[in-house]
Amino acid sequence: MNHRLAATVSALLLAGLATACDPADTTNSSPTEASTSATADSGKNAGETKTVPSFVGKGLQSAQDEAQAAGFYNLDSHDSSGRDRNQILDRDWKVCAQTPAAGTKTSTASKLDFGTVKLDESCPAKDQSAPAEAGATMPDFAGKSVKAARSSLDSSTSITVKDATSESRIIVVESNWKVCTQDPKAGAKLDGQPVTFTAVKYEETCP
Repeated sequence: MNHRLAATVSALLLAGLATACDPADTTNSSPTEASTSATADSGKNAGETKTVPSFVGKGLQSAQDEAQAAGFYNLDSHDSSGRDRNQILDRDWKVCAQTPAAGTKTSTASKLDFGTVKLDESCPAKDQSAPAEAGATMPDFAGKSVKAARSSLDSSTSITVKDATSESRIIVVESNWKVCTQDPKAGAKLDGQPVTFTAVKYEETCP
């Protein structure tokens, strides 16, 4: 290769490197563009203000579909009976209550919670929300589901559940059983001591 050709090749290589490293390259977003994009995403996450439709009386699956069609995607549901059952198959449940109430103006990013019961059940006179934490005092769990009682107590609590009848049945699905007696009694101080419940099935009467 002669000296003139070598010089030409070197010049072309240097020009290519300079172009690749050029700080004025516009292939990447500028700081201003990145800031604008972040602001737009933030506004999207904040949602827009809309009026909450009425979903009471609808099947849970239909209510969820309609809520999403209206722009509400932050959805939740709970057992209105207070038994703390899970809504596994949404088509088997119907809406008894909703929060926020129908007609409320709120952000579409806000949580929309449905109180529900199974299709063959009647809605309770008052919606029972998910069990609250017991805190330092033993609540009165009489008539509540064993599952709701367990959910209310600290997860570290040692809990024993026995059949209140003489049949010594094994309690498997705790949401199908209600508390008859409890130890400690309602109002007692909770300080890490074990808790014992006796229970019967919901359709049964405590002995």
